[in-house]
Amino acid sequence: MKEYFEFSKYGTNFKTEVIAGITTFLATMYIIVVNPAIISNTGMPFGGVLTATILVSAFSSIMMGFYAKNPIVVAPGMGLNAFFTYSVVIGMGIEWEVALGAVFWSGIIFLLLSIFKIRTKIVQAIPKQIRYAISAGIGLFITFIGFVNAKFIVDNPATLVSIAELNPIIVTFLVGLFVTSILVIKRVNGALIIGIIVTTLLSIPIGRFYGDASAINFGIPTLVTWKGFVSMPDFSVLFKVNFVESISLGLLPVVFAFLFTDMFDSLSTFIGVAEASNLVDEKGEPRNIRKSLIVDAVSTTISGLFGTSSGTSYIESATGVEQGGRTGMTAVVTGLLFLPFMFFSPLLSIIPAIATAPALILVGVFMMKPVLKINWSKFDDAIPAFFGMVLIPLTYSITQGIIWSFIAWTIIKIALGKKDEITPMLIVIDILAILALII
Repeated sequence: MKEYFEFSKYGTNFKTEVIAGITTFLATMYIIVVNPAIISNTGMPFGGVLTATILVSAFSSIMMGFYAKNPIVVAPGMGLNAFFTYSVVIGMGIEWEVALGAVFWSGIIFLLLSIFKIRTKIVQAIPKQIRYAISAGIGLFITFIGFVNAKFIVDNPATLVSIAELNPIIVTFLVGLFVTSILVIKRVNGALIIGIIVTTLLSIPIGRFYGDASAINFGIPTLVTWKGFVSMPDFSVLFKVNFVESISLGLLPVVFAFLFTDMFDSLSTFIGVAEASNLVDEKGEPRNIRKSLIVDAVSTTISGLFGTSSGTSYIESATGVEQGGRTGMTAVVTGLLFLPFMFFSPLLSIIPAIATAPALILVGVFMMKPVLKINWSKFDDAIPAFFGMVLIPLTYSITQGIIWSFIAWTIIKIALGKKDEITPMLIVIDILAILALII
């Protein structure tokens, strides 16, 4: 195993990779419950989607580890599941079986683009300055997600967002955040996991001895809630996909919408994690990018077959990378950890959102490092990069940030007569970006 994953080459070991895999799982396990909670609004059975989510997450992440040898977890994507549910099934009135077919066909197209290296060429066409900005933007996005999950940042009709008033939940979160920060600063092994455990333990008294979590925990006063131990898997949506109707002319815009969104999400994730963690090859490109993109495409394909929205690479993978994960072993460990929850999914309720929030916030700090490489004195580079960096968190969409940075780069360079900095593939990316905006 040491030889296969090349531990010595990347300066890691089995223990470090396992800890990194556990850390990544703790940061991404919310998808097991959140994904079916969203998609079940289509009328699909919650238990069936939960089983599909686990199968896709486990198989895709293990494949990423063994085949692409990258420490990146792949699972049904947030945003993609909302598009599947509210735009396609509910908004357009399409049956969920047909919508699953659209996911499947988008995965097939995705796979062909990856096999013929078209997606790899797309990655290589993205300017370095934008790559650095994407990494920083994703870092800000992850941090924002962490603060929102902890209810430290809340919506405000006057200012859009604001800081919540101090209460036992916020104080518990802050204690967990500072404890985790100190552990990270001291470079304690497993700092993020220890922080998650400590914050979870500190959350147990809330709603039992003081405070009330009803407002943020679906009416349940306690923050750490026990919902049972065993739940049998539900295979009711497995292979319920409608292949024929989903490939009809009227559904092509839906197929391409899934394709474009998944493509930009996965590309930006690979670039962001690679730049922040120096997981690049000798040419400075994201490591094993072609194989990684093939895995991502396969994940989307099997998502349609198993009964959930498109699979994609997760930005939370950066938590494991920053914990020391450098090889595919990290992704394999994460994938294996998903499997038991086909039977033990109720156990996930033990760890509240405020316990994983500190890890997400600190990962944002780690991912800001590439911002130093942006040439801030050269405004025709800095402005498009800045657009991408700030629009990712402000629009709550990695896709929107990367699209507008591409468009801004092209317009500015053409206006300045610097056409040599615009490759033909970048023009293709711009066209795809505009199509994604229109669709």
